[in-house]
Amino acid sequence: MRICVAAVLLWVGISFGWSQEAKPPVTYAIMGLAHDHANGFIPRARNRPELQLAGIVEPNQELAAHYARQFNLPTNLFSPSLEALLARTNIQAVATFTSTFQHRQVVEKCAPRGIHVMMEKPLAVSLADARAIAAAAKKGGIQVIVNYETTWYLGNENAYAIVHDQHAIGDVRKIVVHDGHRGPKEIGCSPAFLEWLTDPVLNGGGALTDFGCYGADLITWLMDGQRPTSVLALTQHIKPEVYPKVEDEATILLAYPQAQGIIQASWNWPFDRKDMEVYGRTGYVLVPQRDLLRVRKAGAEESELKLLPPPVPGPLTDEIAYLAAVVRGEIQPSGLSSIELNLIVAEILDAARQSAQAGKRIDLPTGPSQ
Repeated sequence: MRICVAAVLLWVGISFGWSQEAKPPVTYAIMGLAHDHANGFIPRARNRPELQLAGIVEPNQELAAHYARQFNLPTNLFSPSLEALLARTNIQAVATFTSTFQHRQVVEKCAPRGIHVMMEKPLAVSLADARAIAAAAKKGGIQVIVNYETTWYLGNENAYAIVHDQHAIGDVRKIVVHDGHRGPKEIGCSPAFLEWLTDPVLNGGGALTDFGCYGADLITWLMDGQRPTSVLALTQHIKPEVYPKVEDEATILLAYPQAQGIIQASWNWPFDRKDMEVYGRTGYVLVPQRDLLRVRKAGAEESELKLLPPPVPGPLTDEIAYLAAVVRGEIQPSGLSSIELNLIVAEILDAARQSAQAGKRIDLPTGPSQ
């Protein structure tokens, strides 16, 4: 009987257009094109029913022309400023691909206008900027989403379920996160991207910021939002001739009352990697690839699980579906994407920079992050 009722409800839902596709798309603009992640976002978003691109803000005419040619975009889609864009169209949200330093400026412009903001990781170049972003968002009543590629990995999502929902490996004792590649110049990042990514002011650092934020985000999430008690970091300039202004190698140690977090962020890996290891009191779960798990529990051998995406995509599928659901008020930003968790990430990165510069451990104050 349940199957019959479900079938009828499904038929009625389809007949009357009760689907994600039937909802009006969220109108949004792209702010900035200096971040190479825009190269992946634009072609994936353009054919999605959840979003409708109303304009692109990019003051650099040469960069705007490059993207117009690359993706066959009409030139009238581009504006030199948010004010110029809003003079001719209304938007509900922006997807931000500026330098990290400009994140604060974007939010402080959008918040008073009620425009929600999604930005590429990390939230900010400093804890001070992160707190200013949070204050502006709260005052303007907008949502801020911090997008990490690793947020959408099925392996990370399932690892969290094994650790917290199933309690299958006991209390967490150690989390190790590896992130990085051979280096942004070595892998062919664009000149516009390299210009700010290798600038200590515009990026807040080098590999420590670029890839350390992934580990800080994942570890804080797996530790249920707990702040570390201390941070100890070591950074190196292994390739000073390539990256004279910023570090290209970083290791960050996070101390918790009964656990440790180890973040290995590098522009010197021989291969691209974004993988994670979680060790509990009675077992472990490894995420060597985005859709692969290796799990060992007490009294058993290691097992390997290849993960498949859900048959029906939902708001947690990717940043496009997530942004649309947040703007529509269907969900609140939480976990890896939330501003609350990313304030802790900013605090960790700030302490890591201080630790590397001073050559000593930085103890964090007790109580919640302010």
